[in-house]
Amino acid sequence: MGWFLLRPDAIKVLSDEGARRSLNRYFGILEGRYHPKFMIASRIPVDFSVDDSLRSLWDIHRGALEEYRRLEHRIDGGEVKLEDVPVPQHSLLDLKAVIVRRLLEECCFCERRCRVNRIKGEVGFCRCGEMFLLSSAFHHLGEEPELVPSGTVFSIGCNLVCLHCQNWTISQRYEAGDPISVRELARIVEKLKREGCRNCNMVGGDPTPWLHVWIDTFRYVKASIPTVWNSNSYYSVEASELLKGFIDVYLLDFKYGSDRCAERISSAPRYVEVCRRNHLEAMKSGELIIRILLLPEHIECCAKPILEWIAENLGTWVRVNIMDQYTPHWRAYEVPELRRRLYREEYEEALRYARRLGFTNIVPP
Repeated sequence: MGWFLLRPDAIKVLSDEGARRSLNRYFGILEGRYHPKFMIASRIPVDFSVDDSLRSLWDIHRGALEEYRRLEHRIDGGEVKLEDVPVPQHSLLDLKAVIVRRLLEECCFCERRCRVNRIKGEVGFCRCGEMFLLSSAFHHLGEEPELVPSGTVFSIGCNLVCLHCQNWTISQRYEAGDPISVRELARIVEKLKREGCRNCNMVGGDPTPWLHVWIDTFRYVKASIPTVWNSNSYYSVEASELLKGFIDVYLLDFKYGSDRCAERISSAPRYVEVCRRNHLEAMKSGELIIRILLLPEHIECCAKPILEWIAENLGTWVRVNIMDQYTPHWRAYEVPELRRRLYREEYEEALRYARRLGFTNIVPP
């Protein structure tokens, strides 16, 4: 059975005014009018040495990003064709791969900043090493309609410990996963594209521990496929900088509106501050879909403050998915209010509040 029969909304969304406004470049890539950011980054010439200091590499990266923005604007505007831009010996994408590899020696991909040397086999909070561990890769029909069919690549490991995690066997490493190289991963991405997937959806667990692998992988991807960063939003400033000029769509969780709740349920200190920062940067450097998974008895402390902040800082036209599908998983029984499913009244209250704030681009339930 065709996916369009199971998800007719994935066809309807192609003419949805709100979705197209907030995801203009993404739809343009699907329609062949624009190019994915990683392909443009691969045409930005950069002069550097792998022996340069990390500070020097960051300075070069900063300047190259400015050049990237200018070239993206010219290509999107039709002033120049991507295929007419020479392929440099060393590109911005190559520079990102060198920087992220250097960061792996004192890992700071996420806000925990464990500073372990993963190249030498040390592991931090997420327990991820150097080699990518694949759980599965397939056509996902359960994502937002604009993403379906989504080429989801599930990696092992996560930088959070959400007690109610639906994918706990993946995130908490109860599955071993299959170690694969970046070239193998690139072939998987291209296969998903050939088979009709709209995007490469980097997910887990969380993609943050594998930032070095994802950047390196797309040095070998030749297919014009949008990149989707499907994350819990708990990544570092350094990671955020490296995602610029690489990620097309940020599919970001906004899990909590209260740090107390974030620490109690997900062991995530300063989650609200970090999450807000990354949403602001995502809006500047790419296109954004925000996921808010409603938790039982967390409408007042979390959902409403989240919606208020989004309305005030990102706008009421931003694409928001207010999700009602919470079910208790893994260790949810340790948190009394999470032992049950969401009441219909809680979901309706969150929706009413969002509409009262003026949100106009809510993903249809």
